Amino acid sequence: MTSVPRNGNAYADTCPTRMVLDRIADKWAVLVLGLLGDGPVRFNQLRRQIEGISQKMLSQTLKSLERDGLVSRRAIATVPVTVEYSITPLGQTLSATVDNLRIWAETHMEQVVQSQQQYDAAAA
Repeated sequence: MTSVPRNGNAYADTCPTRMVLDRIADKWAVLVLGLLGDGPVRFNQLRRQIEGISQKMLSQTLKSLERDGLVSRRAIATVPVTVEYSITPLGQTLSATVDNLRIWAETHMEQVVQSQQQYDAAAA
């Protein structure tokens, strides 16, 4: 087992913190954590609520979040098997922070689009 420094330095290219930042900066992870913050959610419900995510991408995102200890998975013995995901205590410490990214994006998207249009017009 590799030893991980207790305090990271995300500005150092070899710091494992970058892997964590990469995971939590992913748009799908932000959206999944935001939904799970309200309570356990079944896989298919997540898929319906997050428009545009494929089954494969949702599965990969959930596995990565589970591996990082941010999400837990529970299989329910039904036919077919029902799978439910919930946020872990560690994930709860992150959920509000990343949900603020979603809220910021929703609140400021119009300004961002205007800035992009101005930039593109000036560059043309």
